[in-house]
Amino acid sequence: MSRRTTVAGLLGAALLAAGCRESVGPDLANSRMLALAGVGGSAGITLDQQNGTLNEGGTMLIKGFNPTNPHLGDAIIATFYWLGSTNIIDSVTDVVTDATYTPVGNKYTLVEYVTAGGISMATYVATNVQNFPDPNPGDIVLAVRANLSQPVLDGGVKISAWSGVDAVSAQPVGSHRSASGSGSTPTVAAPGAVAIGAGALAYAVTMSDGVVPTDPPSGFTSIGGAGSDAYMREDGQYLVSSSVGSVDPQWTWNFSSPSAWLASVITLNPPPHLAFTVQPSTTLPLLTIQPAVQVTVLDALGNRAATFSGPVTIAIGHNGGLITPGTLSGTKTVTAVNGVATFSDLSIDQPGNGYTLVVSAAGLTSAESAPFNIGAF
Repeated sequence: MSRRTTVAGLLGAALLAAGCRESVGPDLANSRMLALAGVGGSAGITLDQQNGTLNEGGTMLIKGFNPTNPHLGDAIIATFYWLGSTNIIDSVTDVVTDATYTPVGNKYTLVEYVTAGGISMATYVATNVQNFPDPNPGDIVLAVRANLSQPVLDGGVKISAWSGVDAVSAQPVGSHRSASGSGSTPTVAAPGAVAIGAGALAYAVTMSDGVVPTDPPSGFTSIGGAGSDAYMREDGQYLVSSSVGSVDPQWTWNFSSPSAWLASVITLNPPPHLAFTVQPSTTLPLLTIQPAVQVTVLDALGNRAATFSGPVTIAIGHNGGLITPGTLSGTKTVTAVNGVATFSDLSIDQPGNGYTLVVSAAGLTSAESAPFNIGAF
């Protein structure tokens, strides 16, 4: 009997399933992994916690972050897999695994859904998650679940939590796309290239009804290893970009019989960062630094974040005073206008070489200026 006939029969049998059964296969290993550093001296986006399971059925697909909860403020990505050709997920919610499975209440938004060949994959994202124990008390953990409109015979979920994702901007989710295809010999599976910013996360995932080995995308790191059961296989990978550009994750599925594949990629952005767009220049002690020092709020792609209108504070970073430390005078906290903060009356009282200024603002990555002198042209 062919794989396609097998899947079709299983889908018919799924209508007889009810409730939710526990996975009988091994869970994907839970681990902590570090990604590349982000921009502006920040620790960048890092993988905090992950877990996953397959071989689940019924009207719910659920998995917890056992044994260790993620941290408050993380972003959570949940990818669900199942046998079926329509998105039957009514909602994605989270709970803590206490005696009553208390609802937590974070909002999970569908970012990508893709289907082909009788299999489906949907990826949901929640940002700045709150309202759960951090750290968790014993074996009571945060769990993410998909509530289904009809039962499935086989499905699963991969969950991952990410620290360092933008919790302030209205657009932490960046570019994303999906694709599908099929093959009966080794086949390249790729969602397609997407734009990515400096310090941004690329989360890439694939699944197939061909339970065969996969070769992962070049330059990516595995999220807990590939998982499989009798009817499907999945693999999740990630990278954190060091610069603005594009990313194009490509797997090779080593098919030996007709099989379908799905692939998705999404990007998550770090917080906007501050950048000196008019650097401080050399001037004499006590005289106003001209032209006025200007700082701009930039997103991961280097675009001005024109909606930012919060306070920005400036201070001396490296103090280059030759005899005594210099003191910065002037208006040191200003309100940004359309994402730009202008410091028009700054001065330093002591001569010296190699002074720098640093700027900071709540929710943004700070920045340090280029070196400049006071009193030496």
